[in-house]
Amino acid sequence: AHNQNRKVEDVKLFEFGKTYSKSGEKWVESKHLSLTVTGNRNEAHWSQGERKSDFFLLKGTVDAVLNSLGISFIAQPLESDALYSEGLKYIGKNATLVDFGVIKKNIATHFEVEQEVLFADFNWEAILKLLANQKIILKEIPKFPEVTRDFALLLDESVTFKGIYDIAVNSEKHLLREVSLFDVYLGKNLPEGKKSYAVSFTLRDDEKTLTDKQIDKIMNKLRQRFEAELGAELR
Repeated sequence: AHNQNRKVEDVKLFEFGKTYSKSGEKWVESKHLSLTVTGNRNEAHWSQGERKSDFFLLKGTVDAVLNSLGISFIAQPLESDALYSEGLKYIGKNATLVDFGVIKKNIATHFEVEQEVLFADFNWEAILKLLANQKIILKEIPKFPEVTRDFALLLDESVTFKGIYDIAVNSEKHLLREVSLFDVYLGKNLPEGKKSYAVSFTLRDDEKTLTDKQIDKIMNKLRQRFEAELGAELR
């Protein structure tokens, strides 16, 4: 409400701390992580319009938190919940790890919030118990820089990005760190039945700085395989 009243309507907030509730005559202290999302998920841009934040944006964020901790869970629907009009809860080891969904309109209105509010509440005590005996593997941050090279490939319309990705990762398993598609073009100035993919390749050696000779060798190998197996042409 504070943000909305100041014309800041696209909000993503988190809060981590202790909560207090009463069980019988006893007060219970527990740790929670909460996420709140409302408004649009992105600003208007020339390449895309505004997109409203929705349940699936929140679900993806909740999934990412638990997946990053290596926690397995079972999803169950929230039924007759006092807080959410619709939502899910994730269960792990017979404990609720998180519940999340769309806040009931009458609750949002009570706080003078007129737009839809999405909320997630993580039971951090339950999550810590699951992590107590879990082996966590840490990797040192790379000391040597990454190098990015791009290809603009002319391809048959039937060729998928997965085909390009699979060839790339099978060709260079040691130094290739990421393959991403950042532009697709179909239309004027292309032969019939063709499309153009702009693909980025990120390379890194964790032991030393890559040389131009190494980079050129890898990129030439990728180009040759794309040409031979996909009929690709460099633009």
